[in-house]
Amino acid sequence: MGVQAMTSASTRPLGRGGLTVGRHTLGTASIGNLYRAVDDMTAGHVIGSAWEAGVRYFDTAPHYGLGLAEERLGRGLAARKRADVIVSTKVGRLLIDTDAFPGLRDDEGFDVPRTRQRVRDYSRDGVLRSIETSLERTGLDRIDIVLVHDPDEFYRQAMEGAFPALEELRASGVITSYGAGMNQSAMLTDFVRNTDLDIVMVAGRYTVLDQTALIDLLPEAEKRSVSVVAAGAFSSGVLATDRPRGDSHYHYDAVPAPILARVNEIADVCDAHGVTVPAVAAQFALGHPAVSTVCLGASSEAHVIRNAALFDVAIPPALWGDLADRGLLAAGVPAP
Repeated sequence: MGVQAMTSASTRPLGRGGLTVGRHTLGTASIGNLYRAVDDMTAGHVIGSAWEAGVRYFDTAPHYGLGLAEERLGRGLAARKRADVIVSTKVGRLLIDTDAFPGLRDDEGFDVPRTRQRVRDYSRDGVLRSIETSLERTGLDRIDIVLVHDPDEFYRQAMEGAFPALEELRASGVITSYGAGMNQSAMLTDFVRNTDLDIVMVAGRYTVLDQTALIDLLPEAEKRSVSVVAAGAFSSGVLATDRPRGDSHYHYDAVPAPILARVNEIADVCDAHGVTVPAVAAQFALGHPAVSTVCLGASSEAHVIRNAALFDVAIPPALWGDLADRGLLAAGVPAP
């Protein structure tokens, strides 16, 4: 299948409620101070530059910075026309104010003070409380999409509490779509089969380095008209640069030697075709018909501008075949 440079006007359906989305979605974990702090002004510039680049779908969660990402997103979108914006947030981690950790920072990867505590709650009441407090933090009048967040060890609670509650909210028009967001494809596939969700976000399982979702999730999603948001396209950073750096990460950890070698092989193919690894990584998931958009985070205005430009790179069709011939892509991967 031929590859063309895609424009910001390119849109695809997102869910079954009439939403449409461009290829590039902004994830807000980084402006929730993931790994390192960014200031309010920088966070505002990230949102503003994403808007200028044509991004209209913004994903957030209470988990990100103990609510900081939601607060910053709300401020960044306050001057935008609400009808022009799609916002998703997540449920499953309630935030409870606490003074039990004076002077301590968050212990789950975000550079923020521990003034709130996450409480896992996938019950109906927990879902409703979580949405209510997300609305308060963002200052928005509604959330378009609600995703059940990382219910890996809470399958039954999600099936019996969260999903029925979200189905009621969608049926009553309070939200447009609902689904789940996870770092695995197997349970997401189960949810696609056994609930009526219409959107899933899969992180790190449909990338240039890992096509696990091609086996289970993507065929099932396509069959059931469920939209897939592909997150983690850079595999925690190892695909975010032309060549891996000494401080690169893979799945939030140091890069194992076999992965490092594989990425350098991918980079060799990219060099031969005159394109970069980040451009190939950003566009890869869009080749599958079930994928609606690719969610990328950014911690600066420069990162947003760079990421947006990746989607306009014309990638030679032969590159995808060369990657497959070298065993660097799974058999049957559809090219963008």
